[in-house]
Amino acid sequence: MAALLASALLLAGVTGCAQSVDPIERLGKKAAERVHPHGPTPDQSYRRWGLSEPLARPPRPAARAPALAPQTAGRALPRVVDHVPTHDRVVFLTYDDGAEKDPRFVDMVRELRLPVSIFLADSATGPDYGHFASLRKLGAGIQNHTLDHRALAGLPYAGQRAEICGQQARLRSRLRVRPRLFRPPYASYDTTTLRAAADCGISTVVLWRAAMTPTDLVYIRGKHRLRAGDIILVGPDETSAAPLRERTTQVLRRVQQRGLTVGRLEDYLN
Repeated sequence: MAALLASALLLAGVTGCAQSVDPIERLGKKAAERVHPHGPTPDQSYRRWGLSEPLARPPRPAARAPALAPQTAGRALPRVVDHVPTHDRVVFLTYDDGAEKDPRFVDMVRELRLPVSIFLADSATGPDYGHFASLRKLGAGIQNHTLDHRALAGLPYAGQRAEICGQQARLRSRLRVRPRLFRPPYASYDTTTLRAAADCGISTVVLWRAAMTPTDLVYIRGKHRLRAGDIILVGPDETSAAPLRERTTQVLRRVQQRGLTVGRLEDYLN
């Protein structure tokens, strides 16, 4: 009788244990990890923007003192740059005017954490600065491109100062920014432009070494290939219907092909 009772208890214990084992536990630890993988799913957002690999994070730039242009009448003028001397494997994306307000470009900047610098002209931006406020919240640099997008070279000092200082005031009131960078429309400037810019609080006049056309990058000077420190203009496109985000993707592909990534221009110039 005792032997029979012991056998029954043993059978009940075995049966109870068998019922408590989760089916996945029977697969073994490695198999279970395959069913429920650990860690977050890798971010694949770069594929949505037409890239074959993630955009590399830029290095943290070393602090540097700004180099100024020669002095005129005892006044230090803004330096003029189209390239930043750096050993970091970065280039810089810049955009002009503000006429294009592609909402998907905002999504692109957010998802790729893309550093961009935008030079706004009030006449092109129009009354609604909200699009650029969204970009500024994402870290975009908002810079000066004059009030009325006029070619400045040859204009009197008062006219040039009104164009530059006027846009400084407009950007301060609309977006709460005080730009230190300035791009003259059409890259048209002279010594008077530099004097006026200095008097408006500008430290650097920013041109570009490469520009995105409807078909590919073109180079203003030097070798016809991207190199570290290049400033790139992704300018307005009046010849095709390609939206800003698609033209930016074209540039990013060229950047990655050269083993480069995108840095924040303001970190290297301010």
